[in-house]
Amino acid sequence: MIGWLYDLAGRRVEKGELGERRHELVGDLEGDVLEVGAGTGLNLQHYERASRVVAVEPDPSMAGRLRRRAPEATVPVEIVAGTAESLPFEDESFETAVITFVLCSVEDPQAALAEVRRVLAPGGRLILLEHVRGEGRLASWQDRLTPLHRKVAGNCNLNRRTRDEVAAAGFDVAGLRPVRIPGSHPLVRSGLQGVAIKTSS
Repeated sequence: MIGWLYDLAGRRVEKGELGERRHELVGDLEGDVLEVGAGTGLNLQHYERASRVVAVEPDPSMAGRLRRRAPEATVPVEIVAGTAESLPFEDESFETAVITFVLCSVEDPQAALAEVRRVLAPGGRLILLEHVRGEGRLASWQDRLTPLHRKVAGNCNLNRRTRDEVAAAGFDVAGLRPVRIPGSHPLVRSGLQGVAIKTSS
């Protein structure tokens, strides 16, 4: 997706409830934090206590805006080339990873989550905010429209069962809860938010 268009589409809601949601997720994070699929950097302004944010973003249009936004952050930001499915870090490099609105559009969410788990230390935390497959008639419409939506919205899948995928990747998902994505179209309103913990097995 084009970076400036992504920012324009979400400008109003980012100043309101969605911005508050991002702040709730990342504001108190400490230490070195890995942000996977950092996009145009909309989370950066909400970090307040991190020692460093290492941001990975493969899309050139998104990364360009991310680089321009990074100097405005109140914490150090390091931008690294890479993809969610192939993170350029050694095993157990981070205590915390952040993923917001990323797993809907990666080619292989299981590969991406396996990589996140690999670079997290034992007991490491995955901070998550994603739109997901809903229930009932909504889910049926999401299934029907996902092929078209992927073509027009940067491979964004409307119907991913993200909670199940996170659990299958080796995380305790007890800290994830269903939420409503503020300011969103009904097709992407069903969400998942919270903290998943890397399990020992």
